[in-house]
This record gives sequence, structure tokens and C-alpha cells, in this order.
Amino acid sequence: MSWAESLIKLSTYEAEVLQKRLAEIVDRRVAVEMRLAMLEAEGEAEAMFSAQEATAGIYRAGFFEGLKLRKAKIQSEIDVILLEEQGARDALSEAFETQKKYEHIAENLKLEARKAQGRLDSAALDELGLRKKAG
Repeated sequence: MSWAESLIKLSTYEAEVLQKRLAEIVDRRVAVEMRLAMLEAEGEAEAMFSAQEATAGIYRAGFFEGLKLRKAKIQSEIDVILLEEQGARDALSEAFETQKKYEHIAENLKLEARKAQGRLDSAALDELGLRKKAG
């Protein structure tokens, strides 16, 4: 295995690791977004209940203040995860670019090897032709 092929294998592995990391981050973001949606649904249910039940109206302001704080906390978690996700996407993009560079280098090395072999074959045929002419 040539050094270029080794670099390609390593860069492919790095890209796979980064893809798994990105998938884990996206899964975490989706889970936190689901928690936020559940809180919003809980708030809507409480609003409907408190509108129908007079005694629940007393606790309504406190409930919605607490809900607002919990939603803000979850939204800040989402914001942090989005930053992490963007960083992971950037790292993955760089890994793919690096992989493509290594593949391009390997392809160029193969092309140069074929050209060199073609020159050797041509020189061998020329020498053979000269020997036939002389002989």
C-alpha cells in the first residue's frame, strides 16, 4: 500500500468519525427540540384548562412564568447545540476536502507512473527497432 493510499484510508476514517459525531449532535438537538415542543404543548394545555377552570386561573401567572424560564433554558441548550453542530459540519467539510486532495494526489501519482511506464515501453520498442535495423 502506497503512502497516498494510506492517507486516503486515514482521511476516509476521519470523515466517518466526524459523520458519526455530527449524527450524534443532530440527534441531541432533535431530542432537545422535542422537549421544547412538549413544553409548548404543556403550556397550551394549561392555557385551555385555566380558561375553563376558575380556580386554576390563580396559578396561571406562576405557571406561565415558570414555563417561560424552562423554555428559555431549553432554547439556550438548542443554541449551544446549533453552534456545536455548525462546528462539526465545518470539520466534516474540511475532512472531505482533505480526502479529495489525497485522492487527487494518488490519481496524479498513478498517471505519472503510467506515463513513465509508457516512456519505458516506447524506449524499449525503439531499441528493438534499432536492433532489427542494424541486424
